[in-house]
Amino acid sequence: MTSIQIKKCKILMKQYVLFLFLIGLTLSTQAQIDSKKKSISIPAIENEKDSADVIPSKPIENETNIGLNRPKIAPKLELPKKEFSMFPEEEFGNPGELYTKQLDKNLENLKLNEKELALRNGSKVDQYFGDIKVNAKFVNIVYRDHGYVDGDVIQVRVNDDIIHARVFLMGGFTGFKLDLQKGFNKIDFIALNQGESGPNTAEFKVVDDKGIVVSHNQWNLATGVKATIIVVKE
Repeated sequence: MTSIQIKKCKILMKQYVLFLFLIGLTLSTQAQIDSKKKSISIPAIENEKDSADVIPSKPIENETNIGLNRPKIAPKLELPKKEFSMFPEEEFGNPGELYTKQLDKNLENLKLNEKELALRNGSKVDQYFGDIKVNAKFVNIVYRDHGYVDGDVIQVRVNDDIIHARVFLMGGFTGFKLDLQKGFNKIDFIALNQGESGPNTAEFKVVDDKGIVVSHNQWNLATGVKATIIVVKE
């Protein structure tokens, strides 16, 4: 072989070795990359609590949320039908019975005289029980509710001066001592109400300084009416 041919063979040999080296390097690099890509597969452990048959929980209905509550529909109530009536709540077998009762009451009043009507309904006219002449320094004037104690209240005046503005009449006698002035001593009892049952009913007594009852009477008054007695000191 010539020297030229020998040089060409050497060059080819070097190229061939370099080619093999490059191929080996490429294969080595790919092997490293593939080894990095590979991962270990860990099998999943099934939990006994996990199940495909688990039923999703029902959402909790919060009744306190404002604006989210559904209105509660009250059951339909059937109320008893009440017939319209022009009469009071009191029921009568016959509607005309109401007027019959009122008529009977009016007829009963017609049978009573003026004094009896005053006793029943209370006098609407001032009552005067006369003059009482005494020779005493003072008198005790006492009064009480002679009927049912139902809240009768009176006012007591002497010679037009208010002595007791409001006196609640009790079942027993109460009153006051009146020092007499020479001549007339006027005592007025004014009915301020008629109590619960009406009229304003009272019994009074006038007792002198010796304990003698010099006057004793009763009244039945409508509201605002007065009863008067006059004690004359001689």
